[in-house]
Amino acid sequence: MRHLVDNIQRGDIALPELQRPFVWSNSKVRDLFDSMYRGFPVGYLLFWETGAEVGARQIGIEGKDARVARWLIVDGQQRMTSLYSVISGEKVVREDYSESKVKLAFRPRDAHFSVSDATTEKNPEFLKDVTKLWVDFRGTVSRFFADYEAARGPLEASMRNAWEDALDRVRDLQNFPFNVVELDSAVDEEQVADVFVRINSEGVKLNQADFILTLMSVFWDEGRKQLEAFSRGAKVPSLAGAAPFNWYIAPSPDQLLRVTVALAFDRAVLRHAYSILRGKDLETGQTSIEHRDQQFNALQTAQSEVLNLTHWHEYLRALERAGYRGSKMISSQNVVLFSYAIWLRGRVKHGVAIDQLREVIARWFFMAHLTSRYSTSFETQAERDFGRIDELATEVGFVSALNRIIDDTLTGDFWAITLPNELATAASRSPALFAYFAALNILNADALLSTGKVRDRLDPAITSTKGIERHHLFPRAYLRDVLGVKDSRQINQIANMALVEWNDNIVISDSAPSFYWPTQVDSKSYLTVDRLKKQLELHALPDGWTDLEFPEFLAQRRTLMAAVVRQAFERLSQEGYGASYPPISSAIKNEQVTEQPDGQIRVSIADLVHAGLLDAGTVMTPARSEFDSVGEIDESGSIVVNDVPYPTPSAAAMAVAGTQAEDGWMFWIVDTCDGERRLDSLRNQYRLNDVAGSEA
Repeated sequence: MRHLVDNIQRGDIALPELQRPFVWSNSKVRDLFDSMYRGFPVGYLLFWETGAEVGARQIGIEGKDARVARWLIVDGQQRMTSLYSVISGEKVVREDYSESKVKLAFRPRDAHFSVSDATTEKNPEFLKDVTKLWVDFRGTVSRFFADYEAARGPLEASMRNAWEDALDRVRDLQNFPFNVVELDSAVDEEQVADVFVRINSEGVKLNQADFILTLMSVFWDEGRKQLEAFSRGAKVPSLAGAAPFNWYIAPSPDQLLRVTVALAFDRAVLRHAYSILRGKDLETGQTSIEHRDQQFNALQTAQSEVLNLTHWHEYLRALERAGYRGSKMISSQNVVLFSYAIWLRGRVKHGVAIDQLREVIARWFFMAHLTSRYSTSFETQAERDFGRIDELATEVGFVSALNRIIDDTLTGDFWAITLPNELATAASRSPALFAYFAALNILNADALLSTGKVRDRLDPAITSTKGIERHHLFPRAYLRDVLGVKDSRQINQIANMALVEWNDNIVISDSAPSFYWPTQVDSKSYLTVDRLKKQLELHALPDGWTDLEFPEFLAQRRTLMAAVVRQAFERLSQEGYGASYPPISSAIKNEQVTEQPDGQIRVSIADLVHAGLLDAGTVMTPARSEFDSVGEIDESGSIVVNDVPYPTPSAAAMAVAGTQAEDGWMFWIVDTCDGERRLDSLRNQYRLNDVAGSEA
């Protein structure tokens, strides 16, 4: 093991975060050292030769630390990071980009490793930091016994010898033999991935972004650090000046990499980009150092444009112009990313003026998000778009090229047939629903029966359930108890929902539309004839809607909602239109919160999604029959109830039950492939998997 640590320090072995950032808890590091101490097997290490020529330097860096590593660690990154940190004393970078030292204590009396904490610091039986054994073994041991005897009195000679032998065994862990599998540089990434899966007990799969980020760690580590810094800055607001933070997306390094690759190489399929960056000519199949250097230079140039804050925020203004105010209205992050790539093509490659670009990209984003353009086979679709745009741009220019594709997609049949059909869903994160909300923003619509604006309800910084809410036009209890409609998907269909003031929602309660509607209209003295007419138009309420049969009401309203969306979309290209929104609330965006019951392993919904126990889009229902609201898990791991995201199961449960005493893990039932399960059982399964899946 010492040989491996020395090679890492010399730079012969690269230790990039190939699979993930350092995510092990200190307790897992403790278990690793305990297993090694007891002679248990700790798995293989998989190395891959980089193929770098002797003396090669990283891009843009000079000095003794700039040379390219000979080997990459493909499998075993967590173990090697753990060992390297403990033996060398170096800090590790955690998932949130904070730095900390992995500090272990050791009790020689019973050969017990422990994570250093206040208890071990106060207990003289513990050596406080085992790292010191590899720095100054004799001095460290002498000080340990001196401190112990000062606190507890002299040790018997036999016990002292036994304890010293135990400490010596810890030091000798630097000679622990690891089984290493080395792959030649000629082995391609698909073969490496196959070997990885075969020897990795957890069955983790590598993706193409992993390999490209690894190459960046080897040949241009500064570039990877730039991606990570941008990602970190996009998560929280900054008071220090311009920053990547926004209300639409907190992109990960691999997502930013997609945009960079698209701009640099016109590629969305990362497998091709990986081959290009290794210096491979896709036509001849030949690989050369010169070609690799050229491609990395192209990547470097493109990345500087992608991370340019002026470009970034000007692009996001196009999304605001399109009526989309934040992540609450985004159902596909791919649309945000590839639309940014297209924005950059227009600005950087074609020199389109920002005001023209803002208009056409607003229309493009609206179209792409509404039609789920980058949801299935998104890489193929993106590359097809890049080629088609370039082809048309040579004939009619960039802006006209985009407009032609938009018009070819959003045809008359789309507005009259496809979109009304897309609105026939109860999904709370439907692209069709978000397009309708965007349309209400564009048209500056009132909330129904109110002077408040829909725009206020969709302020991305607001998480309160008060204000404007989604309301059943045909109330749920009325449909169920009077009309006999039992299908929740029909009851909760988009066309049966409207945005109203929350206090109106309470007053309306479960009355029939023919009863509550005239009463509510008569009670609103501020509702002039013209204002009410405009609200009826924008909220797509058919003439005489209160007296329609429920299925007919849904059908007519879907058609009218599609017409409102079309009207708003056409407004985007009209002269004089500009997105004018009130300033976003100064409230700080809620971070994903984890709960820690009974002092056990902290688990969040995002953890369950990452582990494959849940999927984004999974619907949850209350375990108790008196509640009929549903929750849906979104891509960030939040639970969306009535279109409001909640960071924890308990927060979502309290929103439904209206009490502070609800345990969300016991409140929700999840429909899985194995049948209905209480959310708590999935948490327990995660904890068991977490322990069992730890690398021994």
